[in-house]
Amino acid sequence: MNADRDLEEVLRENLSLYGELWSIVQTERDRLHGEPAGPLTATYAAKKDLLPRLGESLDRLVSAREEWQSMEPSARSSHPEIGVLMRQNQDLLMKILVLDRENEQALLRHGLVPVRDLPSVNRQRPHFVAQMYRRQSGH
Repeated sequence: MNADRDLEEVLRENLSLYGELWSIVQTERDRLHGEPAGPLTATYAAKKDLLPRLGESLDRLVSAREEWQSMEPSARSSHPEIGVLMRQNQDLLMKILVLDRENEQALLRHGLVPVRDLPSVNRQRPHFVAQMYRRQSGH
């Protein structure tokens, strides 16, 4: 297996997948800000359909990244496109998270979220996600 090619392929696939998710989240935002809020069943279904693909993509990314990190630094430095793709993925993912959070707030304002689906109070704690990542990675 060629780690640089594998990681580049996974990153490009992720970028495409995140592009699909970005489009869904934007559509959801547009419907939420329409007067009155439009039906969201299609966006919910699209998100649900995307979940298994995101899980598979994450698994592939983890294994390709581990192999990438096991390479010599000199070999990694000869592939600057990997760093660019990583930044593009991170940037788009952050935009998705911010817009999705705004959509959740709009859903709450419109009263469209069942009580059982209300966000956890831990989401309001600063650094909660970072602490979860640290615990998962063992650092």
